[in-house]
Amino acid sequence: MKLTLVCIGKTDFPFVEEGMGIYEARLRHYCKFSCVYIPALRGVSSLTHQQIKEKEGELILKELGVQPGKRSGKRHIVLLDERGSGFTSVEWASALERQIASDKDIFFVIGGAYGFSQAVYQAADSMLSLSKMTFSHQIVRLIFMEQLYRAFTIIKGEPYHHQ
Repeated sequence: MKLTLVCIGKTDFPFVEEGMGIYEARLRHYCKFSCVYIPALRGVSSLTHQQIKEKEGELILKELGVQPGKRSGKRHIVLLDERGSGFTSVEWASALERQIASDKDIFFVIGGAYGFSQAVYQAADSMLSLSKMTFSHQIVRLIFMEQLYRAFTIIKGEPYHHQ
């Protein structure tokens, strides 16, 4: 079982990249973890937000190996989306532990600045919200990786998380 974080483009913020490196190293103590960066679209100034979402959606589905309009039974796809389910850290650790027990590879997907296309929503198995607030699609990477690390320390009963 492997966990993969799929993101659109690289981050422009050195502190985000540095923080992600720290948590990526920490996560490797608990699971097979990797980040996949789908190259950002170029020359999009003449496109609408919807057209950008559609093009990014095609790239996301290709990376996930999913046909448009279908779901993959081989993997569990979780979209990080403001409309997703919200959990406390302890609740999410429990949900993650149950998902890990299914022995499917888990793909967490962070969309671009405008979110996801309908085809990506249709391919998803679930959606996770980190907050009712909206975060930049670049900064949410670091926040998510910290929460993923926190979930593993909760599962293992380690002292990182304080109640």
